[in-house]
Amino acid sequence: MTTISEAITTIKKAESDADKLLKDTKAKSSEMIQEAKSKSNETIEKAKESAHSEAEKITFEAETNAKKEAYHITNKTNEKVEITKSKATGMVDEAAEIIVKSIL
Repeated sequence: MTTISEAITTIKKAESDADKLLKDTKAKSSEMIQEAKSKSNETIEKAKESAHSEAEKITFEAETNAKKEAYHITNKTNEKVEITKSKATGMVDEAAEIIVKSIL
């Protein structure tokens, strides 16, 4: 009878150990899931910050390039305006001579 009693005790202890192991495993699993979610959220936030920073950098570079090009275009336009003005001024004297000759 002792053997059956010991076997029953051993079985009950094994069941108890299995239940404890199952609870521990579930707790560890939940802990690992929470840790993974936390790391995932952290990674997503870092990626968002990096993307935002990169977008600002690209925007700044685009604005800088646009300003440089606008400055370059303005300078070229001013040069062309001055050349046209100079040519027009030179033609005023010629036009005045033609007008004076046609009147006289």
